[in-house]
Amino acid sequence: MAILEVEHIEKTFEHTEVLKDISFSLEQGQVLSIIGSSGSGKTTLLRCLNFLERPDKGVIRVNGETLLDASAARSSGEADIRRKRLHFGLVFQSFNLFPQYTARQNVMLAKELLAKEQPDYKARKKEIHREIQAQAEALLEQMGLSDRMDNYPHQLSGGQCQRVAIARALDPELTGEVLKVIKKLADDNTTMIIVTHEMAFARDVASQVIFMDDGYILEQGTPDQVFGHPKEARTRQFLSRYQAEKFSF
Repeated sequence: MAILEVEHIEKTFEHTEVLKDISFSLEQGQVLSIIGSSGSGKTTLLRCLNFLERPDKGVIRVNGETLLDASAARSSGEADIRRKRLHFGLVFQSFNLFPQYTARQNVMLAKELLAKEQPDYKARKKEIHREIQAQAEALLEQMGLSDRMDNYPHQLSGGQCQRVAIARALDPELTGEVLKVIKKLADDNTTMIIVTHEMAFARDVASQVIFMDDGYILEQGTPDQVFGHPKEARTRQFLSRYQAEKFSF
């Protein structure tokens, strides 16, 4: 059974259709790379999946549970939306770390805020804090940041900030050292959706690829199918342009 099912998602801002009948599914451990030109709808799709935007139409299911049915009444409150977001971790290209918090605190923050909603929080405050801290430290160790837990974002390199963001998302335009982390997560059966303009990265890390154009999924398949044998002329045009840009001086 698919871990994520997205059916007929549509999103309009004012009079502009940004997402048009988007449907796909992901199995446990699959990595989906979403590619396409700026303005094709990639970021809006991610925002809909993480409930930062609400689709106008469509259904989102995780492990068979319907998290969103846009045809139903809009009854979800903010607390319910926060709980739904726990199914997804979102890593922004610009990291979006809180500069006033250390790497450890950045990873712990969301869980600590959610923990305060638990009915037994006051009675178990210290115990819950220790549990969250231990989980955060284990994730940072997994990212190779065991010696950077008390560093603030300005004391970290770009790659280290990205790894903190990945650790926070677990409880991307990505290149270089982060590629190794993503591949390790894929090997560990972590299900991921990655939006990137780095075609080599998208091809190397993905088990399936979606090419979006003008709000539609124009092409979908394995990396070999999409990159090696694209069916659509628009896909071939997009990929050839990036290939040309890669070797231009």
